[in-house]
Amino acid sequence: MRGPLTTTLTRKLLGPQNRHLWFWIFVGPFVLGLTLFTYVPLAWSVYLSFFDAHNTVSPTDFVGFDDYTAMLGDDAFTGSLVTFLVFTAFIVPATYVLSLALALMVNRLRWAQGFFRSVFFLPVACSYVVAALIWKMSIFNGVRFGLANTVLDWFGADQIAWLSTTDPPWYWLVIVTVRLWLQAGFYMVLFLAGLQRISPRLYEAAAVDGARPGWQVFRYITFPQLRATSVAVVLLLVINAFQAFDEFYNLLSDSRGYPPYARPPLVYLYYTALGQGQNLGLGSAGAVILALIIAVVTVVQARWFGLGRKED
Repeated sequence: MRGPLTTTLTRKLLGPQNRHLWFWIFVGPFVLGLTLFTYVPLAWSVYLSFFDAHNTVSPTDFVGFDDYTAMLGDDAFTGSLVTFLVFTAFIVPATYVLSLALALMVNRLRWAQGFFRSVFFLPVACSYVVAALIWKMSIFNGVRFGLANTVLDWFGADQIAWLSTTDPPWYWLVIVTVRLWLQAGFYMVLFLAGLQRISPRLYEAAAVDGARPGWQVFRYITFPQLRATSVAVVLLLVINAFQAFDEFYNLLSDSRGYPPYARPPLVYLYYTALGQGQNLGLGSAGAVILALIIAVVTVVQARWFGLGRKED
């Protein structure tokens, strides 16, 4: 028999006359899947970070914060954070400028706007793994048959081993361009939405006041009106840069393993937790540290840009 507490909880969930029943029928499977495949693994990862979890997901040897201390003292982990900073310094401004330029161009079109919007957005649907392999095997192949080396050969330049040359580090060109191609269309759509929210009256008033079309209107009208969109785009770009894995792993790894350079945090944690040592406790500690860094950076950026603050 159900107790009074169970009966009260059931009534609150289902509502009067079971009005909430269909809500739980549609939302319930999603909530269950989210809990089982997202929240439970996250909680278990935090649990593992306090144990010596070599080759096991059910450890018994409690080590406290030793895994966190070891991870913060590991030069390889701190080096992976430096790799992230370099990647962010390249990809965030490049994606921002390109996506904004594409949005401005598409927004000014008088015909076929939907066609070009779809064309520029199409790469977003491409798998990161597939795109990385195309860049690696077709465009930036290290032999003379690669597209990039073929173009260099037309101009009489020497061939370049794009992914194995560290001085200069040509691999950054490959990594940044593939990510730029994959994500620029998505942020272009965000900027398009922001552009279409700008009232035409602002441009009419600027024209009456003598503002010249082009850079002057963009600087004093368009760009300030895109402030909220710009903040959201920068936040998403930085968070996505933290989560970079597929393009790095598929571009740089081979049968011999992963090279010692250009190793972002997720690649390092992958080899720590699932490599030869399979130190799940150390890997989980690194994942928690990375999650905290992402959270702190996001909050600082939001406060710095004034996200959520009422405009005057």
